[in-house]
Amino acid sequence: MATNVEALRAAGVRLVELSFVDNAGITRVKTVPLERLDAAVSAGVGASPCFEAFGADDVMVAGEYLGGPDGDLRLVPDLDRLVALSAMPGWAWAPADKLTKTGESFVACQRAFAARQEAAAVRRGLTLRMAFEHEWILGTGDFTPAFDGPGYGQIRLEHVAGYAVDLVDDLTRQGLAVEQFHPEYATAQLEVSVAPNGPVGAADDAVLVRHTVRSRSLAHGWRATFAPSVDPDGAGSGAHLHLSVHDDAGNTFAAMRPPGEAFLAGLLRELPALLAIGAGHPASFLRLRPSRWAGIWQSWGHETRETALRVIAGTEESANAELKCFDGTANPYLVVGCVIAAGLAGMADDLRLPPPVTGDPALLDDPGAAGVHRLPRSAEAAADALAASTVLADALGPELHDAILTVRRAEAERCADLDPHQLAAATRWRW
Repeated sequence: MATNVEALRAAGVRLVELSFVDNAGITRVKTVPLERLDAAVSAGVGASPCFEAFGADDVMVAGEYLGGPDGDLRLVPDLDRLVALSAMPGWAWAPADKLTKTGESFVACQRAFAARQEAAAVRRGLTLRMAFEHEWILGTGDFTPAFDGPGYGQIRLEHVAGYAVDLVDDLTRQGLAVEQFHPEYATAQLEVSVAPNGPVGAADDAVLVRHTVRSRSLAHGWRATFAPSVDPDGAGSGAHLHLSVHDDAGNTFAAMRPPGEAFLAGLLRELPALLAIGAGHPASFLRLRPSRWAGIWQSWGHETRETALRVIAGTEESANAELKCFDGTANPYLVVGCVIAAGLAGMADDLRLPPPVTGDPALLDDPGAAGVHRLPRSAEAAADALAASTVLADALGPELHDAILTVRRAEAERCADLDPHQLAAATRWRW
């Protein structure tokens, strides 16, 4: 510990941030002076369990098991991920696990849930590699786009060239390998992709990437938002999850061997419930619309960008699958954990994929007749699907399952009277 503290002090660090992500996808923090880091590791930092019942608007609605003013948890930083923050001089960051005061894992710790699911995959002889794509929009004030120009255009890149260099430098200094950066399609939208990691590591990476993007944007005089929509009339921002599943014979997706197919079929089966985990806020449904490449269909295809599940052919190294329906309202630890649980259930049931979809199902006269169905069209419907999923309920446990449902349903009720533009404005700077 002394060596870590001295190295951080030499790097100019004075304060350490401990983060956790709640069920509404909001990253919450406690901080300690660097000199208190050893105490945080040994005894934890106090935090109320009330955050399990917080919505994205900071309104608390207690569920059957969790929420309310009682109790206390200890946040314990993971020193394996401790890093000085390049875009926030004087600060370091570490993700925290939530423990009880007796030192046991808190029943609703989302990071511990992801770790348990990763361990379950390892017991099955599987290694998973995952990475999130990150799309965000830059603006100023209430919302004035930071730049314009054609989608994916060189003109856009010229506006943000210096910012991009600084951001990629930040991420690299923090140990993240950037694979791509480019201007995107929506208004003032950018995207960055980092190298895959294990499931918990990929969720940690997602928190760190978004934190760095927001911090570097502020340093350039802009605000960055990962909200799914800033303009309901235009395209939105997603947080697609890429994954590959490996066993003793290699990448199960490279030639689509039966274990890989069963894993993906499990995801396909649970997609309606997974939507409540990965895009369950009412604002998510401003983005989840037909013919926008948002992945609104419970279907899969080879390189098909309208299906929720896209299979990307490639070598042992590059073959992967992409879940396109998720966005930045999600807790990434819940996403990776629930995806593993759904996939392992598909393997346990030896499921097979239906025929792949080509083209845009929205152009079919009757998509249902072709076996292609819409994912839930509202936050309420997605929550109902999660409530009905025995696979995810069993994996999450009653306390965490109920807390997620309580948060999602309460958010839906509070947003029910907002029109699309009011909803986008109310949630624009929450993620």
